[in-house]
Amino acid sequence: MRNRLVVHAAAVLVAFIAGMALAELRAPTPATAQAPIKLKMQASWPTASMFMDNFKMFAERVRKASGGRLEIETLPAGAIVPAFEVVDATHRGVIDGAHTWSGYLIGKHMAAVLFTGGPGGPFGMDLFDHLGWFYEGGGQELFQEWYEKVIQRDVVGFPIVPFTPQMLGWFKQPFKGWADLKGRKFRAVGMNAQLLKEAGASVVSIPGGEIVPAAERGVIDAAEWCCPAEDMKLGFHQVWKHYYMPSMHEMTEAGDLIISKKVWDKLGPDLQELIKVTATEVYLRWWLQYVNANAKGLDTLKEHKVNVSRTPDDVLRKQLETWDKIRETEAGKDPFFKKVVDSQRQYAATVVQGRRAMFPSYEFAADHYWKKR
Repeated sequence: MRNRLVVHAAAVLVAFIAGMALAELRAPTPATAQAPIKLKMQASWPTASMFMDNFKMFAERVRKASGGRLEIETLPAGAIVPAFEVVDATHRGVIDGAHTWSGYLIGKHMAAVLFTGGPGGPFGMDLFDHLGWFYEGGGQELFQEWYEKVIQRDVVGFPIVPFTPQMLGWFKQPFKGWADLKGRKFRAVGMNAQLLKEAGASVVSIPGGEIVPAAERGVIDAAEWCCPAEDMKLGFHQVWKHYYMPSMHEMTEAGDLIISKKVWDKLGPDLQELIKVTATEVYLRWWLQYVNANAKGLDTLKEHKVNVSRTPDDVLRKQLETWDKIRETEAGKDPFFKKVVDSQRQYAATVVQGRRAMFPSYEFAADHYWKKR
């Protein structure tokens, strides 16, 4: 009897153990926590720049929206490579991506100015018309074609930082018009550098973080970087007291988020879509903050005894006329450049003309309620 009880107890114990083992096999195993994907990206801006705020806003939104699956390290200009070399560094795999301005690549191919927003819009487009052309008018496909086939850089890119409107610039001494730009030692880049050269200025192209030191050494006596709030963050108001606005040279200017194509392909469709959506959301939200900061910055300039003056109309007209000649000359020589110009002209012919018919001018209601500054 005792032996039978022992055997029975053993059988029960074995059955219990077997049952537990089977239950463990059938129970779903907890998902293994995956380490986050970490990307190292560098900007073309100094640490103090407002544009770095845009970069950091993007990275933080991506981290939150991805549930921590994707983390982006945001480095300022010069942290790994010089400011103007971030696209090449992304192409070579030195960094995973960049927060930059494709206009810096104008030396590689002139179409760079068209994708970042050229003088006059182009063709009268404003910031959101140009963004509409990019996403709804074929611009995105042309942008990718330009990177892959024209300048042969293995990257993908999206608009992310709209730093428009841009001012004409800061001057050591006041000036009277287009002819008075001749001989000025002027810091400028991209198409603006070419426009100023046509005016007879001596152009110096250096990154934003080097402008104030160059002014203090007397290397330059005028410069264009951005706008009131951003320019003051870099200290322009401490070395110059003559500031002219507006300008036609970068009416729809926007910088880009650039990502290595190899890195992009490994992210998967969900994270790719997350990056695209977040870039557009940050484009809008940051620009709203940017416009507000610049408007308030106008009052701060007065406190610093900066003479804010209206750019002479002949300068604005000459900017457009000079650009028109450069654009048409280049379109006659370069088929891809012409392809992009024709695409923008066709889109603007519909949208710009349509908006002029449907929208009152900004000044109509503004002049009713406010005195001009």
